[in-house]
Amino acid sequence: MLEQNISVKVIGSNGQISLGKQFAGQQVLVEQQEEGVWLIRTAEVIPRNELWLHKPIAGRDLINAMNWAKKNPPSFSDPIDLIKKLENVQKNKRKPSSARSK
Repeated sequence: MLEQNISVKVIGSNGQISLGKQFAGQQVLVEQQEEGVWLIRTAEVIPRNELWLHKPIAGRDLINAMNWAKKNPPSFSDPIDLIKKLENVQKNKRKPSSARSK
């Protein structure tokens, strides 16, 4: 069981209370349980657009991706050759269909 550490704090005129330097920069949840009673807990806040990363399906997808990467190691590729291939694809897309079929 956690040892109770009780101290008296004064809420300043600006409505703030100091919990001590050891808590500086931490995010907390402040829950008013009833009039004059607050529960303060440290918390980790996850941005809404990153919530999907914390769902079970994201973990499974990551494991699947890691397994795929193990079975499909990277291979050498020549960036210049790749650029030439992509340029040819773009050129072929721009040609009229009658010119491509000749």
